[in-house]
Formats: sequence, C-alpha cells, structure tokens
Amino acid sequence: MIESYIEFTLNNWKDLFQLLIEHVELVVQTLVIALPLGIFLGIFIAYYQPAALGVLWGAGIAMTIPSLALFGLLIPFLGIGNPPVIVALVLYAQLPIIRNTYIGLTGVNENMIEAGEGVGMTRWQRLRQIQIPVALPVITAGVRNATVILIGVATVGAYVGAGGLGDYIFTGIYQANTEMVVVATIIVSLLALVFDYGLKTVEQLLQLRNGEDISLTRGTKAITTVVP
Repeated sequence: MIESYIEFTLNNWKDLFQLLIEHVELVVQTLVIALPLGIFLGIFIAYYQPAALGVLWGAGIAMTIPSLALFGLLIPFLGIGNPPVIVALVLYAQLPIIRNTYIGLTGVNENMIEAGEGVGMTRWQRLRQIQIPVALPVITAGVRNATVILIGVATVGAYVGAGGLGDYIFTGIYQANTEMVVVATIIVSLLALVFDYGLKTVEQLLQLRNGEDISLTRGTKAITTVVP
C-alpha cells in the first residue's frame, strides 16, 4: 500500500508542487492582510480597554461560523475563487492575532513603561521601543496559531474554486481515489508542521533576545482554536 502512495507521488509530483505553491500563496496573501489588521486591533484594545471585550467577542464569533457557510455568504458579493476565501481566512485569523497582541502588550512590566515615560518618551515611542519588542514573542505565538489554522481552512477553500491542495483532496473523494486524498492530506499536514516549527523557532529567538528562559516554554504551543 505504501508503494502505491509513493508511485502516485512520483507520477504526479509536478501537479502536487503546483498545488502546494497555490496553497502557500493563498495563506501568504491572507497573512499580508490579517497581520496588520489583527495587530492594529490588538494595540487598539490594549490602549482602550472598554473595547477589548467587544472586539475579542466579535473575533471569536467569526471563528464559530462553519467555513463552507461563510464562503457561501461571501460568494454573492465576491464571486467564486480566491476573494471570498481570503476574506474568510482573514476573519478566521483575527482571534489568535488580536488576543496575543493584546495579552502581550498588557503583560509588559509596568516598571519598564514608567521608566520610558520618566525619560520623556511619548506613548508612541513607548509602544514602538518598549512594549512591542517585549510583546513580540507572544504576538509571534498568535501568528503561529493563526497560520496553522489558515493552512487547514485554505484546504476547504478549494471547494469554491480557490485552488491549492484541497483540489486533490476533494477530487480524490469524488473519484474514490485513496492515494490522491492521502498524499494531498499528508502534504498539507507537513506544510502546517513546517510553518509551525519555523515560527516557533522565531518565537524562541525573540524570547532569547528579550532575556527569557525558553526552557520554560519549550514543547508548549500557542492555544489552538478549532475552526469548523
């Protein structure tokens, strides 16, 4: 049985590689929009606490909407293909990014902020030179969580014409082609692991830069939110 999967991969590696590129492009395009938006909202609610509950609640509600249902709601306005999937993925990415940005900024030692204020730093300077650098490991953990979520949900996006590795998974299901489904699923899983490990390494490097003990967090992962 393993031989059949290897043979399928060797016979279709060009198509698999092309679908992998499409999948990565879809995730990257989403992150280009989701990251600035989520970080901005996280900074906003860190400074304006009364809005925190509403913003986090709204981002949480967005994640509870089943992906196919959300695609269906967006198709009448954005059509078939990448646009509705990217918008949906941006919404799904917001909760981990906003939450970790908010937690990271509000968790900065007050003494450091007061010291910055004492030497005449403006609020913007304190944010840019003290709070964001200290909070970056926590923010990166949120980005890592969001990226893994996006890789999984982007697979479902193939159902509405967004391309990516989901094309092989859905085609394999329709054709009862086990090799097509299994190989594409394994590649999606490996892709998620690569991004997860890469961003985890970045997170640990940022922790070391901040003088934190990474042995306390080694083996832990960002809080995972399941997206339907």
